[in-house]
Amino acid sequence: MSDSTPNDPFSFFSQLWKNGSNNPFMPPLNEEEIDRKIVECKTVEQWLSMQVGMLQMTVKTLEMQKAGLQAFRQGMESKPDDAA
Repeated sequence: MSDSTPNDPFSFFSQLWKNGSNNPFMPPLNEEEIDRKIVECKTVEQWLSMQVGMLQMTVKTLEMQKAGLQAFRQGMESKPDDAA
């Protein structure tokens, strides 16, 4: 990318276009590259699904903790004072 000129705002993209297969914006050109991209995308999808599941579990855990604290407070407020 050393051919790019600082005055040309599109030089970066034209250089990427010239590089062909190394260009992340160009679609894969053969079946092996497409298969590799499919495997990569499925791996990312599985990872994201796992992260969403963990986040949902964390939210549910926090909601249960909140409900437990509220129940404890209500129990303490309704309990008659035995100290007096």
